Amino acid sequence: MSDLRSHEALIDRLGTDLVPVRRLLPPWLRTVGWMLVVAAIAAVLLMHYGADPMLRRWAATPDLGWAGMGAVITAITAAWAAFALGVPGRPTAWAWLPLPGAVLWIGASGLGCLRLHLRNVVAAGTQLPTMHQSADCLVFIISFSIPLSALLILLVRRACPLRPVLTAVLIGLASAAASASLLEICHAFDAAATDLLTHALAVAVVVAVNAVMGGRLLSKT
Repeated sequence: MSDLRSHEALIDRLGTDLVPVRRLLPPWLRTVGWMLVVAAIAAVLLMHYGADPMLRRWAATPDLGWAGMGAVITAITAAWAAFALGVPGRPTAWAWLPLPGAVLWIGASGLGCLRLHLRNVVAAGTQLPTMHQSADCLVFIISFSIPLSALLILLVRRACPLRPVLTAVLIGLASAAASASLLEICHAFDAAATDLLTHALAVAVVVAVNAVMGGRLLSKT
């Protein structure tokens, strides 16, 4: 009888210490919240640079506009996939969600670079970047990706990602794509090969660092 009472007392104490778990918002809604932060950064950049230079570049070189749209789609879908994979039981197939946006982003960028060499004329409202200016693009993408990645990791850590490295890769892709889309606001260059390679290097660096650091952070949840 005393054992039964002690067990009941233990259960009562454990029940008293329990704290209700706050249910996470759906992945799509958390993606909207993160994209609102990206939109706020875009608004600040637009207030500084204005939208006219970007729109003129897109009118002269539609490929740049499609590439920018692909980067935005990649950022949204990669963030959504990262949040989805943070929910236990979600299939790995979610990792393929950013593929269409990435194909548009990469394809339009490569097509713009090819057309530049074919037409051999720099589009109106743009110029060819120097090595120093290409390096500035590299710094821009990496610099903006750091806080965006940190925010995504913080939000995903609240869940329980069973595939931390894959989730971290998606976080890196989302952050790099969002940073590349922000760069379009102040990017006054045509689609030169050096510029394209610089952007690709920046994205690769962001994804790789997230895979290493982000994977370790997420695995501690």
